[in-house]
Amino acid sequence: MGGRQPYPSDLPDEAWELIRPVIAAWKARHPSVSGHAGQYEMREIVNAILYQARTGCQWRYLPHDLPPKSAVYYYFAKWRDDGTAETIHDLLRWQAREMRKRHEDPTAVVLDSQTVRASVNAPKDTTGLDPGKKSPGRKRGIATDVLGLVIAVVVVAASVHDNAIGIALLDKVAATAPTVTKSWVDAG
Repeated sequence: MGGRQPYPSDLPDEAWELIRPVIAAWKARHPSVSGHAGQYEMREIVNAILYQARTGCQWRYLPHDLPPKSAVYYYFAKWRDDGTAETIHDLLRWQAREMRKRHEDPTAVVLDSQTVRASVNAPKDTTGLDPGKKSPGRKRGIATDVLGLVIAVVVVAASVHDNAIGIALLDKVAATAPTVTKSWVDAG
């Protein structure tokens, strides 16, 4: 960590050792066009992403002892778009399930949705009015395993019915966790 004081969001050593090969393989597949290896340690890039995710700060407000926003956001966007972030998430979820003496892949999920108010600047085609709660915004649907670990997420306009969200979630679950044979939902 280059002599800096650790943040509570920093990646533990065991988690870093688990994801380090994924990051190293990604770096090998994406060499710099200028030929340099990069100025920042990849673990510090990951720590900065975790800091932003945990605190919710704007990218430009990352602390000065972490890599700059431009470098951190570059990797965040690349890993989000090419599936690397999901691969890392899956590895960490498998480890957490294994630590609790569970099979690597879940066999059951819990589905739920929640209406969340959207910013007034949010595009109108991505927001709506939840008729049941009379609340404007978006709905997020989440499928978790029985330990509460995220398996799938969908975000839609609040006007979308919970049944449609459930179908979209089950489609994502079937694609990412084909071992699931049971799901629980509430009355919605």
